[in-house]
Amino acid sequence: MKPFIRRGKLKSGAIKIQIEYKEGRKRTRIVHIGTAHNELELNLLESKADEIINTNQLALELEATHGELDITLEKAYSKTLWEALDYVYQRIGFNIIEDEVFKQLVLSRIIEPTSKFDTIRVLDELGLNTPSNTGIHRSLRSCQEKDYRSLLAKACMTNTTKSSLKLLLYDVTTLYFEAEKEDEYRKAGLSKERRLDPQIVIGLLVDKNGFPLEVMSFEGNKAEVKTMLPVLESFKQRYGMIGITVTADAAMMSATNIAALEKLGYNYIISSKMNRFPMEIDEYLAIPENALEDGQIFESKATVIIAGKKLKRRCIYQYREKRAKLDLRNIEKAVAKAKNMVDSKIVYKRNQYFKITNGTKILDEELVAKHIKRAGIKGYITNLKISAQEVIDGYHQLYEVERSFRMSKTDLRARPIFHYTRDAIEAHLTIVFAALAISRHIQKKTGVSIKRFLRTLTPIRTGLVLFAGKTYKIKPLITPEASILLDSLTKL
Repeated sequence: MKPFIRRGKLKSGAIKIQIEYKEGRKRTRIVHIGTAHNELELNLLESKADEIINTNQLALELEATHGELDITLEKAYSKTLWEALDYVYQRIGFNIIEDEVFKQLVLSRIIEPTSKFDTIRVLDELGLNTPSNTGIHRSLRSCQEKDYRSLLAKACMTNTTKSSLKLLLYDVTTLYFEAEKEDEYRKAGLSKERRLDPQIVIGLLVDKNGFPLEVMSFEGNKAEVKTMLPVLESFKQRYGMIGITVTADAAMMSATNIAALEKLGYNYIISSKMNRFPMEIDEYLAIPENALEDGQIFESKATVIIAGKKLKRRCIYQYREKRAKLDLRNIEKAVAKAKNMVDSKIVYKRNQYFKITNGTKILDEELVAKHIKRAGIKGYITNLKISAQEVIDGYHQLYEVERSFRMSKTDLRARPIFHYTRDAIEAHLTIVFAALAISRHIQKKTGVSIKRFLRTLTPIRTGLVLFAGKTYKIKPLITPEASILLDSLTKL
């Protein structure tokens, strides 16, 4: 009698996987394969048991065969990679969306970012099940009609910890289109890539580790400063959380935003625009023996106009030598260009140190001196009552949202966008949002980039061979590095 796989549930809730051998009704032997604590481990152990059973049977067939072997490879597919990605998809809670094609679109974007319909080719080359064109169209429509993004956002929220939610990071980017004409949504605007193509503006809210929580799109000519409040209002309405600190750069700095943040109950750390040199630093430097030291911090009060009233808010300034060197190098380059413009040696579109007074081209030496004086100084406005260094450290977490944007643009290739209707564009962003969440989760659990994760697991192929009229599964060789990554994913 052929051996079979048996499951056994333990008191802890774990499941033991065994192979049972029988002769007639009599049990002759039991081989323990392992104990599974989650769905991925269960699938891996059952696959291993199945391979042991088939390998033993294949060995008997081979021993009885003489002459040349007629073995045909039916299929080789990336079962290990797909199951690992599928495991993370389910662990985050995205399986709340009962749409297999949507899952295929999300996971294939991680494997090889391409057009929606080229997903069929990507999955086919990996030997995996493929969706149909009709199925893809249907899934993209459902994405908007059933508001998949809200379901994904709520699932993402359940995968964050209270500590990671104490600091939220917000930033914007632009995504351009390969299109000649703009419309009411895709408009030409201030491009971070310095492009002239029609674009849209994307606002992304993440936790302090860069895990995405909310994404929203705006018209391409929308000012960055006007994008933050709609995203935060949506987040507040969805979860009603209080005591959260929002961090954003100087582009979000306005009295209107500060007033709205306080009304919504958010704390904030926003980079301050250096419109004037801080009086406290000026007074400090007025003493001849004083000089700025690396990391030196000053505290002050900044005036913001809220509801027509001038109010004081806490402002922190810090001097860094590394930042000063960079600022001075940039000033030096800009001054050199301005001098060339004054001498008519070359023409640049714009230079802040070049001006024309009474028809004469001159170098704005007063502005140059002003900028040199404040080189290396950065300001932060906050309503938090914590140490100045904690405020600065909190602001510098913004690099995590920048990493998420970088990942979405490079690893997941969110741009350029080839869709032209708003619903299709929003569906595309929803797919990228889900893929970004999975990628950030994998990075956090394994400690490696998503590129390295894919490079390690993609070559591992499971094979199906036809021999003597029967199909056998060929066990893949799991490398030590791949084994470590898979173990890291399943750790709680």
